[in-house]
Amino acid sequence: MSKKNILIIDDDVEILELLQDGLSDEYNVKVSSKGKYGVELLKGDIYELCILDLVLPDISGLEILEEIKNLPYDVSVIIITGYPTIESAVKTIKEGASDFVKKPFSIEEIKYIIQKVLKEKEMREEFQSLKSHLAERFNFSGIIGKNKKIKEVVRLIQEIAPTDAFILITGESGTGKELVAKAIHYNSLRKDYRFVAINCGALPDTLLESELFGYRKGAFTGASAAKKGLFEVADGGTVFLDEIGNTSESFQSKLLRFLDSGKFYPLGGTQSIKTNVRIISATNTIIENKIRKKEFREDLYYRLNVVRIELPPLRERREDIPLLIDHFISLYNKKYEKDIKGVSLSAMEYLMNYSWPGNIRELQNAIEHGVILCKSDEIKPKHLPDSVKESGFKKLSEESLSYKRAKEAFEREYIVKLLKNVKGNITEASKIAGIARQSIYDKINKLDIKKERVYYTE
Repeated sequence: MSKKNILIIDDDVEILELLQDGLSDEYNVKVSSKGKYGVELLKGDIYELCILDLVLPDISGLEILEEIKNLPYDVSVIIITGYPTIESAVKTIKEGASDFVKKPFSIEEIKYIIQKVLKEKEMREEFQSLKSHLAERFNFSGIIGKNKKIKEVVRLIQEIAPTDAFILITGESGTGKELVAKAIHYNSLRKDYRFVAINCGALPDTLLESELFGYRKGAFTGASAAKKGLFEVADGGTVFLDEIGNTSESFQSKLLRFLDSGKFYPLGGTQSIKTNVRIISATNTIIENKIRKKEFREDLYYRLNVVRIELPPLRERREDIPLLIDHFISLYNKKYEKDIKGVSLSAMEYLMNYSWPGNIRELQNAIEHGVILCKSDEIKPKHLPDSVKESGFKKLSEESLSYKRAKEAFEREYIVKLLKNVKGNITEASKIAGIARQSIYDKINKLDIKKERVYYTE
């Protein structure tokens, strides 16, 4: 781990020299005898702690404390002053200072206070991290399915989660790559630290690098203050690099250097930062093809692909669709305060027959759509997205569709097309089909063919 950065703002030169000499072995120490220059330093770099004099010639310590509160990162503050009062101590603590020290003080005293304040900051950050991720803590039941390939994925996660091995997850968009990455993290020894995710393919190089490596003030236009990168934020935890296959050769080179050394330079920074993170990457492309085309570095591929997990598309695990539907209905019942029991047989037919190019993510969106529109206790075809309803009837194999269900699905499709051809005229439909008008009505009710799909008349 690199040394923590400490900034000291005091107009007393002797105090500055005492602290700089006494703390430099353990910390990276910068000093300023001017308050306004100290504020500029705070905006230009990342500091864990600021030791701040309350009385300065150009700006008060309380004004600087207010500036610190508005920074995009957390800085602990120790106030030092030669004119202490109970009122001033209480006021600075209320304004966000961590401690208050009276001059003169010994270097041993200030070292003890610094250690205490930094430990409190570390505990506070860990608590916030755990609090923000509490809802995401889950066991392997978060990965739903009885498909053989999914069971194999769960088994593999159980084996590799306790290790620090880098992992490459492959599969089409929407197959649950981030869910698997979270399952690995929250069942690993890093579970009490942060899990952060970034879509590498959605960002240009400069923005992607600034998000991962962070930057210093002035590194580029608009960088008005320093910002920590995700590699630093997730120190001790896991970084999930989604769509790694869509990154540039330049970024791949910088990532490889980081993986080899564990160190990186923030944009605009001159001092390296060492961090300890586990990398889980994912891609929806056939990355071997990119390697052959010289679009992805082979050496980076071997670093990332220590263990590979391949996720099947939803169309190859149709037996899991009813389980996923039940899970999403339960999820959105809570969100929208509803009590939907399930989906109708006809709605299930549409859901089972659809090809799901967007995989689990698309199914989840479809069920949320259905829950929102459903006013009864059962989702029906009219509640499903048009893309699902308009996919039409497609025959499934004998293994996945019983004769009874196939017959009902055929009847439904036949009656719908028949009514559309006769513009909903029941009498005309019965003549063409060769069955009684009442039989047409019975099939409309039995097969859940409502007026929303076909406007029929006598």
